[in-house]
Amino acid sequence: MRIKLLVSLLAAAFATPAVLASTSGVVISQLYGAHGNVYASDYVELHNTSTVSVSLSGWSIQYASATGTGNFAGNGVTALSGSIAPGGYYLVKLTSTTSGTALPAADATGTLNLAGAAGKVVLANVATGLACNGGSAVCSAAQLAQIEDLVGYGTANFFEGSAAAPAASTSLALFRAGNGCTDTNNNAADFATGTPAPRNSASAALSCNGTPINQPIVPNCPDQTATAGTASSFAVSATDADSKVDKVTVVGSLPAGVLLGSFVAAAENGAAATQTFDVAASVAVGAYNIGLKWENDAVQSASCTVKLTVGGTITIPAIQGSGARSLMDGNTVTARGVVTKLLNNGFYLQDPDGDNDVTTSDGIFVYTNTAPTVAVGDKVSVTAKVQEYSVSTSAASQAAPLTELSSVSNVTVLSSHNALPQPVEVSLAALAAQADMERYEGMLVRIVDPLTVNQTNFVGSYGQLTLSAGGRTLTPTNVLRPGPAALALQAANLARSIVLDDGSSLQLPNPTPYLWQDGTVRAGDTVEGVVGVVDFGPSTDSTSGSLAYKIHPTAAPVFARPLARPVTPPAVGGNIKVASANVLNYFTSGTSGAFVAGSPSCSDCRGATSLTEFTRQRTKILAALSGLNADVVGLMEIQNNASNFAVQNLVDGLNATLGAGTYAAVPLPTLISSGGAGTGTDAIRVAMIYKPAKLALIGPSMADTHSINNRPTFAQGFVAPNGEKFAVAVNHLKSKGSCGSGANGDTGDLQGCWNLQRQQQAQRLLDWLPTVKSTAGTDDVILIGDFNAYAQEDPIHVLTSAGIVDLVGQFDPADYSYVFDASAGRLDHGLGTATIAPKVTGATSWHINADEPEWTDYTTKDKAAGNDWYQPTAFRASDHDPMLIGLNLVKSIAGTSGNDTIAGTDGDDVIEGGLGRDTITGKGGRNQFVYRTGSDGLDTVTDFVPGKDTLVFTALLKNVGITSADPLATGHVTCTAQSDGALIGYDPDGSAGSAASRPVVKLKGVLCSAISNASFKF
Repeated sequence: MRIKLLVSLLAAAFATPAVLASTSGVVISQLYGAHGNVYASDYVELHNTSTVSVSLSGWSIQYASATGTGNFAGNGVTALSGSIAPGGYYLVKLTSTTSGTALPAADATGTLNLAGAAGKVVLANVATGLACNGGSAVCSAAQLAQIEDLVGYGTANFFEGSAAAPAASTSLALFRAGNGCTDTNNNAADFATGTPAPRNSASAALSCNGTPINQPIVPNCPDQTATAGTASSFAVSATDADSKVDKVTVVGSLPAGVLLGSFVAAAENGAAATQTFDVAASVAVGAYNIGLKWENDAVQSASCTVKLTVGGTITIPAIQGSGARSLMDGNTVTARGVVTKLLNNGFYLQDPDGDNDVTTSDGIFVYTNTAPTVAVGDKVSVTAKVQEYSVSTSAASQAAPLTELSSVSNVTVLSSHNALPQPVEVSLAALAAQADMERYEGMLVRIVDPLTVNQTNFVGSYGQLTLSAGGRTLTPTNVLRPGPAALALQAANLARSIVLDDGSSLQLPNPTPYLWQDGTVRAGDTVEGVVGVVDFGPSTDSTSGSLAYKIHPTAAPVFARPLARPVTPPAVGGNIKVASANVLNYFTSGTSGAFVAGSPSCSDCRGATSLTEFTRQRTKILAALSGLNADVVGLMEIQNNASNFAVQNLVDGLNATLGAGTYAAVPLPTLISSGGAGTGTDAIRVAMIYKPAKLALIGPSMADTHSINNRPTFAQGFVAPNGEKFAVAVNHLKSKGSCGSGANGDTGDLQGCWNLQRQQQAQRLLDWLPTVKSTAGTDDVILIGDFNAYAQEDPIHVLTSAGIVDLVGQFDPADYSYVFDASAGRLDHGLGTATIAPKVTGATSWHINADEPEWTDYTTKDKAAGNDWYQPTAFRASDHDPMLIGLNLVKSIAGTSGNDTIAGTDGDDVIEGGLGRDTITGKGGRNQFVYRTGSDGLDTVTDFVPGKDTLVFTALLKNVGITSADPLATGHVTCTAQSDGALIGYDPDGSAGSAASRPVVKLKGVLCSAISNASFKF
């Protein structure tokens, strides 16, 4: 088959169509994507045009939208199994609803949701999803080799031949010509529309090359029903168009009370052979599978399974069973129970007595589609079909679907105002695995553990919070190297987690649940005594994302906040502060034009979509940056237009608040002004601002435009007034989304996509560091930014293995800046060279963003009047927390053993005069005057400023044997007023003793009343 990639005009002009020859002969012969109309399900039909049987094990059906950016892998895959006979058909049942005609028996089942009119369907000879879509994400040669057949239809931008197949519709399917035999490698020519008519493996085979085909045996084994207490019988049959079916045997054993009746062989070719069964009145209520093997006079065989449902009331535990799937799947049953919880589209029903079996659930969800008419406390009888509902498109969901009752034909209220079953007490902390919650599916439970909020991102969109027992869940690869231990921690995290849902499947609940009076609910908040009904479903907004057990509360949970909202950033010490801040796609222009006069336009506009949103976003970001009040700030996700316009807009806002000239933008490298591309080709870039009153620039700014960096690293050298130098390099490595292939795909080790490229970018950063050091004239370099890798992942390991120090990890290895899939980890790092690490006094994240609901950010989309929880504060200014580092960059000045005259710098100094009577002038900055022994002599400090400068007596007091907790209060450190200043001394036995105070230093022009503990370091 030939596949032509119409990715763009450029590709069409310069690329030759890829030619793929199918060696199997299996093709897509029919597809339908309008479930709920003619048929209840979407489907794909395959046809084997070859003369040999073809195994489909390890193959899959995959789907992507006609022109969207999502990959085939993003929609999940439908796995195939078994084989397809020569000339045979194979039916793949996809997403379904309760409306429309049921399909013939499917040969494979999945949940792909095909678009009715336009899309792209591939038959792949692999079971893994393809990380391409043939349009915006071109399929590589290796990926094309994995595509056995492709049908692009309607407006699809990926198809075989010169054009796509015609559009299908709600009433029309797509058919391959020649009953599935025609394959000219041109979708437009090979396909036409027609009334849907799906064929399966039981359909008559069709030879595509004139070779006679021995037609198969076609069993007819429909589902059967019987009533307990009444004897009955039923018959099944099988035919073969070119042979006589002459034998049938039971596979396994018959259920107790079910007996074989008469068998009548086929009288001629094509005639039916029949087998009757007798069902005794004593057969118990339940669902039974009877396997049959049919044979003919041409040494062929075929199998079928008769599903026998014996009616009467079936207990809910019997329906649920002890496994992930009900043995009664597809059977219509009648069950009784008490209604425990109403949702918008159904209700939960629980057997009040249960079966005393801890492995089976006593509850079940009854899907009514519309609002249920029963009430909590009603005892009801429900007749409906048992369905294993796959809650998402993921393989995990298909392996462990949700057992429910659907296609409800009758609900009878037997009584009302009944007491609800006592909730079963469940400890999440005691569960060995997430799957252990299966036994409580649909039941009323009480979680006995105190629970901690882990994720708030979906409280506005779906009314969901992710909670866990035993404290917050940490991103495994933030604290452990990728491997078995990290995967084990991931499993343990899932086992102790549960999603608190709002009792509705509706999106955008109004009002938003679970928010406090202060307009938020934060990760880290706690709740106890949660009672509700257990559900199962996606824990994110992705149909292929993580799955979790949920609880729909029957009483409003009451939250506590053990950790207050951090209004101010954490103290990190030092005299210089360096910060990084993700500004969440800060663009001064949008698709409708400039938000700020003179702003350059954007072709890939992100962030705010209106002036209102821009103003709200800017207010939050300025509040966050003002709160940080750092001397250097690296910025990520700011508009890239080869200028500092967006950066300067933030600088202007900060200076309007903090005072003129407080901040300035670090200039772009010289190559920018000369027309270079130092900001990269991405829509966003990194940038830097600084305080000119605290620091001066050394050397030009630098950008690493190496091709591995889609967002070039940006660096600048700085010098403090005391002459101390350092440099800062701002980074934003390749994100974890939109997978590549091979080592850049998702390898399942929790490091996400593009891990190899991030390692290469980390190595490139190491290679570029000498340029930064030489340009800035210092070995002291801080590396900040969004590395898109958690603290123990390979890219960070590349850096730390080469001697780079994890500055944040020195203080708290589990510090976090981002919450993803309900776990907290650090994507935003503070790293440094070995020479600067000893100068770091603190490094941590300011948790104003990651713990806050996305619903409270600046956007206005979907926020109804009265349900907009935006506040003009720093909280949720971004989705990443800012990071803050404290540096102790002081000039150390030492005297001699003689009487010295010492002058400090205009910056922060540590001055130690030593022995002798020294005259010391600190000059500018915050200065520390160090004394170690009682023999240091009587010094004079000419310009000591109380509240700014400090006397360091730590070693002095230790050496003279003073251990007082408050030396000033106990008189061990004294201040004596003199006409020209304050004389500071020490008294070995304090004010209670008889010894006299011994003078150490005179502070010229200072009053003793101005001296306090803040004037010392003891």
